[in-house]
Amino acid sequence: MSNREFTVANEYHYNRSSPIRWIVSHALRYKPFVASFMLASIITNTFYATVPILTGAAFTAVLQGAAGRSQLLQIALLILGVVLVGGVVDLSARLSTEILGKRLATDARDELYVNLLGKSQTFHNRQRVGDIMACAANDMNRLSDMIVPGVDSIFDSFTSLFITITFIGLLDPQLLLAPLLYTLVFVIALWDYSRKLQPVSDNMREQFGKMNSVLTEAVSGIEVVKSTAQESQEQGKFEKNAKRYRDFFIQNGEIQARYLPPLLLVVALTGAFLHGLYLVSHNQLSVGNLVAYMGLMNIIRFPTFISIWSFNLVQLGIAGAGRILTILKEETELDENEGGYSGEMHGDIVFENVTFSYGDTPVLKNISFHAEPGQTVAIVGQTGAGKSTLTRLVNRIYDVDEGRILIDGVDVRSWSMDALRSQVSTIEQDIFLFSRSITDNIAYGLGQKADATAIEQAAHDAQAHDFILNFKDGYKTVIGERGVTLSGGQRQRIAIARALLTDPRILILDDSTSAIDSATEDEIQKAIRRLLEGRTTLLITHRLSQIRWADKILVLRKGMLIDQGTHAELLERCELYRRIFIHYDAKITGQLQEVPLRSASGHLLDD
Repeated sequence: MSNREFTVANEYHYNRSSPIRWIVSHALRYKPFVASFMLASIITNTFYATVPILTGAAFTAVLQGAAGRSQLLQIALLILGVVLVGGVVDLSARLSTEILGKRLATDARDELYVNLLGKSQTFHNRQRVGDIMACAANDMNRLSDMIVPGVDSIFDSFTSLFITITFIGLLDPQLLLAPLLYTLVFVIALWDYSRKLQPVSDNMREQFGKMNSVLTEAVSGIEVVKSTAQESQEQGKFEKNAKRYRDFFIQNGEIQARYLPPLLLVVALTGAFLHGLYLVSHNQLSVGNLVAYMGLMNIIRFPTFISIWSFNLVQLGIAGAGRILTILKEETELDENEGGYSGEMHGDIVFENVTFSYGDTPVLKNISFHAEPGQTVAIVGQTGAGKSTLTRLVNRIYDVDEGRILIDGVDVRSWSMDALRSQVSTIEQDIFLFSRSITDNIAYGLGQKADATAIEQAAHDAQAHDFILNFKDGYKTVIGERGVTLSGGQRQRIAIARALLTDPRILILDDSTSAIDSATEDEIQKAIRRLLEGRTTLLITHRLSQIRWADKILVLRKGMLIDQGTHAELLERCELYRRIFIHYDAKITGQLQEVPLRSASGHLLDD
C-alpha cells in the first residue's frame, strides 16, 4: 500500500490495477444489489419474450375460426398478467441499479477525497486545481452515468438478446439462421465501435480537465485579470480549449454516425421475414409461429439501438475512472506513520546538517541550529533564502533530503504525523480562511472540541474580538471564500486566534503581522509573548521590533546559514546582518523624522 499522510479507520480497499477492475471492485461491495438486478433483469426479459409467443398463439386461435375464439380471452388475460408482473420485476431491477450506481459514485467520491487529503504538499504543488475539480465532479458523474443507465442498459439489452434467441430456437431451430448471423456481425461491429470510441473518450475527459483548469485559474485570479486588463487574453485561452473539447465531441459524433448495427438490423429483419415466409410456404412453419418469430426479432431492436448510446456512456465512464485512478495511484512521499512516536511535545528543535531541494533546485544546504524549549528564534534573509521552507520542514510538510530534524530528541520522521502536526501551529503570510462562520474558522484546529468561551478568549488575545462584534452576526458571521470579505489585518488576527486556540508547543509565525497596523501589532505581541511562555517560536518577520526580542536569530543567504546568535552578537560579528540592520534602521530613522506617528516598527527585508 502506498504512503499516505491521512487514512480512515476500517477503510475499504478497492482493486486499483485497472479502471475496469476498480469499477468492478466498487460494484462487488454491494453484491446483493448486483445479484438482485441481474436476476430481476433475466426474469423481466423472460416475461417480455413470452409476449410475442402468446401473440402468435392468438393469431393461431383466430385462424382456427370459432373453435379458437374461446382461447382469445384467456390469451389476452395471460398477456396482461405477464406484462404487469414483468413491469413489477423490472421496477425492482431499476431500483437495484439506481441504488448501486449512486452508492458506487458516493464511495468513489469519498475514496478520492480521502486520498487527496492523504497526499503530500509536493503532490498538490504539481496539480492543477481545475483538473482535480473536474475529476471530483464531472468524471464522477460520468462514472455514475456509466452504471445507470450505461451498464444497466447493456446488461438488460444483451440479456434480452440471448433470451430472445433462446425462445426463437425453442420455437423452431430453423429460425435461428438470421438472428445468429446478425448477433455475430453485431458483436464484431460493437467491438470495432468501442475500439474507435475509447481514445476519443479519453481525449474528451482529458481536454475537459484542461478547460476546467483554465476556468478555475481565471476565476481564482480574477483580481489580477481585471487589474491588468487581461480579460481578452483569458477569453482567448478559454475559447481555444473549448474548441478543442468541441472537436473531440465532433469526433465522437462522427464515430456514432458510422455505427452500422441499425442498418444491419434492417437487413436481418428483412432476411428473417423472407426466411419465415419460405418456411410457411413449404408448410414447415405456421402463420402464428411466423408472427411470434417476427415479434421476437423485433425485440432485437432494443439492444441494437440502445448500444450506440450505452456503450458511449461506458467508454466515457471508463475514461473518467482512468483519470480518477491516475490520481489515486499517484505516489506521495510522506506517510502518516500511525504507529510512530506520539508523546507530549516540549518544543526542543535541533537541525543537524539539513539539506533540502525542490526537485533539482537546492533550497537549503547544511543547516544546523538548536532551539531550546520556550525560545523564540527569528529567521532573517533575502527573498528566496529559504526561510519559509525551513519552517515547513519542522512539521513535515516536506521531508529533508539529507541530515535530520529532531524534536525533543526524536527524528520528525519517527513521529506520528497526527501527533507532530497537532502540536505545531503555523500562521502563514498568505492566510487561508474557509467560507464558514468566524467561529468555525477560529475553532478549525480543534473542531468540535472547542467551546465558545475558549474561542472568544483566543479572539481577545489576538485582538480580534472587537472587530468581530462589529459585524451584524458577530461570531456567526460567514466570511467569503479565503476570507475575501475581511481586510488583511482582520484575516491575520483570525488566523492568530486559530493558532492560539490549539495551544501549540511549537508556533511558526511566517510574517503573520505584516498587514496589521502598529498599534494593533503591539497589543498582539503582548498577548503572544504572555501566552507563549514555555513554547518554542520560529519567527519570520520584517519588523525590527520583533527581531530584537528574539532569543536567537538565524541569518540565511541563498539557502545557507551564514550566522546565528542574539541581536547584539550578530551586530558585533556578522557583517551581513550589521549592514542590513543598519541600513533599515537608518531608513526607519529617516521615516521617524518625517512622520513621527510611524515610529512603532520598521522593515528589515523584502520577502
